[in-house]
Amino acid sequence: MEEPVPVVRAVEHGIARLLPDIDRPRAWLLTVDESPQSYVDLDDPEHLEFEYARRLGHVIDTAAPAGRPLDVVHLGGGALTLPRYTAATRPGSRQQVVEADGALSALVAAHLPLPPGAAVEMRRADALGWLTRAPARSADVLIADVFGGSRVPAHLTTLGYARAAERVLRADGVYAANLADGAPFAFLRSQLATFAAVFPELALIAEPSVLRGRRFGNLVLVASHAPLAVAELARRVAADAFAARVEHGAALRRRTGDARPVRDADAVASPEPPGGAFRVG
Repeated sequence: MEEPVPVVRAVEHGIARLLPDIDRPRAWLLTVDESPQSYVDLDDPEHLEFEYARRLGHVIDTAAPAGRPLDVVHLGGGALTLPRYTAATRPGSRQQVVEADGALSALVAAHLPLPPGAAVEMRRADALGWLTRAPARSADVLIADVFGGSRVPAHLTTLGYARAAERVLRADGVYAANLADGAPFAFLRSQLATFAAVFPELALIAEPSVLRGRRFGNLVLVASHAPLAVAELARRVAADAFAARVEHGAALRRRTGDARPVRDADAVASPEPPGGAFRVG
């Protein structure tokens, strides 16, 4: 059997690399401009290597009873880590992936094909534009993991975007977004205020060191009109190899403070990670 070799391609938003994992025979790391985007094990789609991906996986796990098929929308495709996970853990789920970079999607399709029977439709579109055209109340779960390099684009941080996401979700649907920030958390606080203006139920998942402002890192924002499975989420993330904590209720309102929802005119991208915190190579 030949050893896998790295694949390097120019895509629409940078240079993509597929790097084989020497410890797992059919596992690959996808980077774009040296920023890690996805990790996929073709032999084990339930393996989630990145901590934030595990936390998003926990959100999917707790969105409905185990095994029940769901209608899931993924904003941001990458190497399709979470669509593969959902297809494996919830067979029969219908999934749509919205990815603006068609060349990146083609690279992933050619080298990291989806397993047979995975009902995943690819949509080449900007996330916000697609949300405004999508059928209302059509998704059980909406996962947002959209980064331009290592930053969340400004137009995906606004009150209009939050309302567009809410329109696509069913009454008890769950929204979850991968964000990145560090102290003093101006960006995170603005996102909490923005989504609190649209959804009555919010939770935040992150490692304690990130929540305390000791380092820059990923934070998963969860929102819904229905009560969230906070206790179960807390149990699951606490048991991970890199344990995390769930904030909600009064603690989350204190964290939000006097931040206001983001209007289009005030929108900015998430902050640049300090010192290339999310870069490899």
